[in-house]
Amino acid sequence: MTTTPALYRDERLPVEERVEDLLARMTIQEKAGLLFHTSILPGDLDAPNANFGSATAGHLIGTAHVSHFNAVGPIENAREFAEFHNRLQECALRTRLGIPVTLSTDPRSHFTDNPGTAARAGAFSQWPEPLGLAAIGSADVVEQFADAVRQEYLAVGIRVALHPQIDLATEPRWSRIAGTFGEDAELTSRLVAAYIRGFQGPSMGAASVSTMAKHFPGGGPQQDGEDPHFDYGREQTYVGGQFDYHLGPFRAAIAAGVRQLMPSYGMPVGTGLEPVAFGFNKRVITELLREELGFDGIVCTDWGLVTDVTVRGQFMPARAWGVEHLDILSRVEAIILAGCDQLGGEACPELVVQLVDSGRVKEERLDTSARRLLREKFVLGLFDQPFVDPDAAAARVGRADFVAAGRRAQRRAVILLTDHADVLPIRPPVRVYAEGIDRTALTARATVVDDLAKADLALLRVTAPHESRPGGFEAMLHAGSLAFSEAEHGRVLGICATVPTVVGIHLERPAVLPEIADAAAALLADFGADDEAFLDVVFGVSRPEGRLPFDLPRSMNAVETSPSDAPFATADPVFRFGHGLRYPPER
Repeated sequence: MTTTPALYRDERLPVEERVEDLLARMTIQEKAGLLFHTSILPGDLDAPNANFGSATAGHLIGTAHVSHFNAVGPIENAREFAEFHNRLQECALRTRLGIPVTLSTDPRSHFTDNPGTAARAGAFSQWPEPLGLAAIGSADVVEQFADAVRQEYLAVGIRVALHPQIDLATEPRWSRIAGTFGEDAELTSRLVAAYIRGFQGPSMGAASVSTMAKHFPGGGPQQDGEDPHFDYGREQTYVGGQFDYHLGPFRAAIAAGVRQLMPSYGMPVGTGLEPVAFGFNKRVITELLREELGFDGIVCTDWGLVTDVTVRGQFMPARAWGVEHLDILSRVEAIILAGCDQLGGEACPELVVQLVDSGRVKEERLDTSARRLLREKFVLGLFDQPFVDPDAAAARVGRADFVAAGRRAQRRAVILLTDHADVLPIRPPVRVYAEGIDRTALTARATVVDDLAKADLALLRVTAPHESRPGGFEAMLHAGSLAFSEAEHGRVLGICATVPTVVGIHLERPAVLPEIADAAAALLADFGADDEAFLDVVFGVSRPEGRLPFDLPRSMNAVETSPSDAPFATADPVFRFGHGLRYPPER
C-alpha cells in the first residue's frame, strides 16, 4: 500500500493522473464497492434502510465501500434532502480514502409515480412526460427542460440522471411508453441530443449532471407488450427484423456524448444473439457497444439482475433471464465479463472480491471499471466540492420560472385530435357537467352542474385503459389491453349521446378509441397536464400545439397481429403519427 502524498486530492492535476494515483491506493475491497449502484431512501444513515434489508447506509459506505446510490421516493422538501445528501458525504469523507458519494435518480419531474420507474415531481418543477416533450417536438423545449431539471438536481446533490429512456414505442401495449419519446427513431434521436446537452452542458464538469440513457439496445419490442421486470415479459422479439431501427437513438446518444448507458432487462429472441438478458450478453455489451459503437463510458445494469427481492410486498425474482440456472456468484461474474461496470440495485461487493481472489475475474478487469467510475466522480467535481448548500437548494428547486416553463410545456403538449362540432375552445357562459376534473378549477371558468340534462356540454378527463394486475409492484405497471372495458366504453358513449362532450384522454400509452373519437364532440390528448393547464387549452387561454408521437391503433386485433419491433405497423390506425389539429385563428 503506497504512503506517498495523496496526489488525487490535488485539483490542479489532470483527472487521469488523479484517477491513477487513487486507483493505486485502493484495495480489492474498495474497488469492488465502486461496482455497486443501489437504491436508498433518505433518512438516518445508521438506521436499517428498507432498500438494504438489515444493512444501513453508513455500513454500506463505511464497510462495504459502496459510493453510488439511487435516491428513491418523492422529494417534498429540497432543503431536507440537501442536508441528507451532505450527511452521506460526511460519512464518505470519514472512510480511509474519502471517496465521495454519487447520487442518482430516476425521473422525478413529470406525473408518473411508480417506485420502480419514476417519482412524482414533489418539490421539483413538473413537466409533461417525455411523450409530451415529443408531442411538442422541439429540441429547444427539451433542452430547456433538461437545463431546468439539471439546476434542480445539482442544488440537492443529484449528479446522475438515470434517464433519458430512449426506447422506441413500437409495441403499443408496453407499460413503459410514457417515459419514451414515442415510436419514431428520427424524432427520438433528435430530441435525445438536446436532452443530453441540457443535462451535461457544453462540456462535462462541476455544473453537469451525467446522463444514463436506457435501455440499450432498445427495450421497446417487448413480446406481447409485457414488461421484463417479470419472467413472463423477459423476451424481446424482432420478428420484423428491426433491431437496427431500435439501435438508432443510442447511436445518436453516443454521438451526443452520453456518459452512461443501461442495458435492457430483456433477452433477445429471433436475432441470432445469445438468448440471455442484455446485461449478461457479451456480444451486445463488449462487441456491439464497446467495440463497434466505440462507447467507453459507464455501463450500469438495470436493477436486480443477481438477487431476489421483495418490492411493495411482492416477491421479485432476480431478472437473470436466460441464466436463471446460474448461482449468484456466477451471475456477477457473467455481468462483469460481459463488459458492464456496475450492478444496479445490488449491494454485494464481497462476491466481486471472491471472484478476484479465486482467479475467475482478473484484478485488471476490475481496474478497467474502477477507472471509469472514479473518472466520472473527478470530472463531476465531487472530490473538490462534495457538499451542497441547503439554503440554495430551497431557493432553486421548484423555482417560479422553472414551474412556469413546465406548465407552459404541459399546455403546449396537448393534442387536438378531433373537433367535430366546433366546440373548442369553449366560450363562457356555459353550463358544464364534468368528470375527472377538479371542481374548483372549473368553477372559475364555467357553471358546473351535476345533472347531465342541465348541461350545455360535458367535459370528461380519462386515462388510457390497462388491465389490472396483482402485486404491489406489478399493479403499478399498466399493461395489457388498450381497449376500454365494455362498461366504461358504454358509459362514455352514453354521455356523448346525451350532450356534446369534450373528452380529454391522458395517453400514458396508446389507446383503442375509434368509437369515442367519432362520438365525442371533440377529443383531446395529453401526456401529463394538471387541471389548470388542461382547462387553459379547453377554454382557449392557450392553444393545443402537440402532435401524436405514435400511431393510435384501430383495434386490439391490429395491435396483436403487428410485429412488436416494427414502427407504424398496426393496420389502418385511427390517427397517424404527427396528427394534431389547431384552433382556427378567429377562435
